[in-house]
Amino acid sequence: MFRVIISGRFGELDEAGRAAVLAASEVAFTERGAFTHDGTLSAFTFRCQVPAGPDDGEQDATRRAFAALDAYGQAYDVLRVAVTDMRAIKTRRRPA
Repeated sequence: MFRVIISGRFGELDEAGRAAVLAASEVAFTERGAFTHDGTLSAFTFRCQVPAGPDDGEQDATRRAFAALDAYGQAYDVLRVAVTDMRAIKTRRRPA
């Protein structure tokens, strides 16, 4: 599993675009992607969770996250992209 965060700025949003972004606003990582944004809906952070196959890398995850973002049909400029491979995260278990 990958978690991808895309930070950017929207182009001009029409009413339907504003409604789509507001409907997808939440803090969680989802496969469909979720937005957090500033009050004017100009700057945004898009969080997307991407399933990982055994041979998938960060480029595959980034491509699929951008496809999820593009599915909202809004113009945007990318400021920053961060990818975390959750398979590489180690959790330390507490002794019982």
